[in-house]
Amino acid sequence: MALDKRSTRLGVLALVGTMLFGLVGARLWFLQTVEQATLQEQVEQTKRREVPLLPERGRIFDAEGRIIADNERVLTVGVDWDFVRRDDDRAEMFRRLSGWVDVPVEEMEASYQSGIYEKLLPFPVAEDVDEPTAIAIRERVEDFPGVQILELSRRVYPYAPLASHVVGYMGRITAETKDTYLDRGYQLIERVGKFGIELSMEEELHGTPGYVVYEVDKASRIVRTIEEVPAVNGNDVQLTIDLDQQQFAEQALESQLKIRQSEVARNGLDPDTNFRTRFFTDFPDEVPYKAPAGAVVVQNHENGHVIALASYPTFDNRWFESDLGGGVFEEVFDATDVSALEYDENGEIIEDSIKVDPDRSTLVNRAIQGRYNLGSTFKPFTAYAALNSGLLGPGDVYVDRGSYQMESIDEDKCNSGQVRCVFKNATCSGTGRPCVYGAVDVELALAVSSDAFFYRVGEQIMEQNPGDTALLQENVRLFGFGADTGIDLPFEFDGTVPDADLKARYAELGVISEDEGSGYFTGDNVQLAIGQGLLSASPLQLATGYSTLANGGYVMRPEIIKAIYEPGVPDAMEPGYADLSKGRFAEDPNLRGDLVRQIPMPEEIGGEITRGLRRVITGPGTVSDYYHSTTGEKLFFDYPSSAIPVAGKTGTAQGAENYPWNDSSAFGAYSVDPERPFTATAYLEKAGYGSQAAGPVVKCIFLQLSGVAPSDPVVLSDPLETEIRVPAEPKSLADQSCFAGRFTPQRTTE
Repeated sequence: MALDKRSTRLGVLALVGTMLFGLVGARLWFLQTVEQATLQEQVEQTKRREVPLLPERGRIFDAEGRIIADNERVLTVGVDWDFVRRDDDRAEMFRRLSGWVDVPVEEMEASYQSGIYEKLLPFPVAEDVDEPTAIAIRERVEDFPGVQILELSRRVYPYAPLASHVVGYMGRITAETKDTYLDRGYQLIERVGKFGIELSMEEELHGTPGYVVYEVDKASRIVRTIEEVPAVNGNDVQLTIDLDQQQFAEQALESQLKIRQSEVARNGLDPDTNFRTRFFTDFPDEVPYKAPAGAVVVQNHENGHVIALASYPTFDNRWFESDLGGGVFEEVFDATDVSALEYDENGEIIEDSIKVDPDRSTLVNRAIQGRYNLGSTFKPFTAYAALNSGLLGPGDVYVDRGSYQMESIDEDKCNSGQVRCVFKNATCSGTGRPCVYGAVDVELALAVSSDAFFYRVGEQIMEQNPGDTALLQENVRLFGFGADTGIDLPFEFDGTVPDADLKARYAELGVISEDEGSGYFTGDNVQLAIGQGLLSASPLQLATGYSTLANGGYVMRPEIIKAIYEPGVPDAMEPGYADLSKGRFAEDPNLRGDLVRQIPMPEEIGGEITRGLRRVITGPGTVSDYYHSTTGEKLFFDYPSSAIPVAGKTGTAQGAENYPWNDSSAFGAYSVDPERPFTATAYLEKAGYGSQAAGPVVKCIFLQLSGVAPSDPVVLSDPLETEIRVPAEPKSLADQSCFAGRFTPQRTTE
């Protein structure tokens, strides 16, 4: 029996052993046949490493080939992710590297924990490491296992701060945008465009990444190269901006703003007594103009090419390639409203009093993002609407008696004070009363800027067309108002042309009262006719409108891209320039521009408006109670006959609370010489009358374009002084004589 039991046990063991061996065999068969390909791939992957090859970013040139955005080689210390995954290993590695690269361990750890870096490239510990440090680290592989020295590139701006609002700047890919960029094939270590051309032309400038596949050993050392697909560098982009004109425009704008800051606005003049009194009793008799900001646009009105686009306050885009951490950004780009600060008994700032002053905002391109009333610079478009709709003919005359009383509102309602019915002209300083211009037609009304004439147009174009109460809006929208221009720059403001829908939306948002937003009324149209009310536009939109008047009705898309070149346009012999003659176009350059639409502009309309705007510059004005000069006659009295002949219009936009020191200054003008087809607009915030602030800037620009006003040569920039914590160093015109005009005490408007 014992023997039988032993035999049974041995049989069971044998059966179990056979089954186990069978299972092992089956597993081996399965692995060697069914999963062979998968396992082989895993083995290969442990011996292979794919490393992305980053493209070099394309360069940016001005219209003359100056290199305004370039790249320079930067050494970056990176660590293989396998060597920093464990907390202890990472802490030790960061501790060893910290002293060499001058980056605190805490900063390295915070960067690691941010999770924004792609694992295919080494984790970047420190950028812009000097050559000796890089060599020393590379030689100490036993102390720094897994550490690599990466050769990356950094953006440089050789002519900064010139055209910084146009060129823009770059920055890191953020956690909020990383998925978007990863889907487009980016590596998270890359920097991308954040503003200006760097952002709008990101796709052209970036290029296409490549990759290299290495065979590596167990220590991650490269054994051989298996495959390599080189990166395709980004295309080079040439702008229509000419730094000669850009520099002059920036200097003229900043210089004139500084001049206006030394001027004062008078606190009211009582029109009934003709004695100066304080309309605003909380303020002194004279209040300095703040004149904090502004913009200038210079354009070729035949093809839409923008040759200068200036915005102030400006900034140096090299700040964004330096270290802005540790509170440096807040210090450099401080926009605190200093006038609102309050202090406690210890002299400390009360935190609740710290507010942002939008007038000091630097990272805003006011030329395309400014939201401005246009004042009387809008009147040519009202004149167009009146002529194009048949409301007026070129010879129709209106007798301007200094004010206009609306005819469509019942007199009893007017007398009750429920609505405003009487609208006055601007005050003439000689009388202290509204200016009286007498008999005026479209030409003369533009020349002397008769508000009463255009108030009447605003009422009648609406009242005489009950089936189309938006006739004025329809006509001015033809020039591009109320829509973005399509320029290749980001964050452009659409502008607003007031109508019932806009008022209803503003009422819903709480911008205006519900009563105001209940409809679009004739009084709204009266305000729109002189460029006030809820109308808003950018200086570029104003330039587009004036260019359309200049070229006979062709609305051209403002173009800031002149050409796109294939990668690798070589440097020229002259420092700071590219040799464009040796470049190859990536696509045909758009030298003729893009036509958005053609609008009716027969001679009886376009000619009448241009004659009026030409008369603004040259005179004569009109005699009623006494001689009234045109609004630009005194400013341009010394304008040489050899200079570009221009037609233009002044404008003064009423400021907040109707304080005269808050009035903003506008001026638009265009050449009537077809051989020199330029348009220029300027807008100076809180700087006073159009002829005294914006007008001189435009005058200087045309004198410079004519070769009359001297301009400084454009030179390569000195290194950025990071110890001086300002957005940009101040600049000014060396010769400011072009600002001069002959101002007499006849008239204080526009």
